[in-house]
Amino acid sequence: MDSELLRMLCCPVTRGSLAEADKTLLAKVNSAVAAGKVKNAAGVPVTSALSEALVSADGLRLYPVKEGIPVLLSDEAILLKNVQE
Repeated sequence: MDSELLRMLCCPVTRGSLAEADKTLLAKVNSAVAAGKVKNAAGVPVTSALSEALVSADGLRLYPVKEGIPVLLSDEAILLKNVQE
């Protein structure tokens, strides 16, 4: 993701900064997605693996990036405390 764009974006819930999710976090989330254990904040099951995502500064929320576009809607966030291995 473009670093200039990333500096302009913020978490819609906390208004804190966002960072690109690293490969380890994405692998953990995608493993849980494959096992059917992930829902977004609205309670809708997440069924597609993430190739890119942004994580909130507090490390509690993960926002998917779809086709290069960050989906910064609070209901679309994956609450990381609910992601199990």
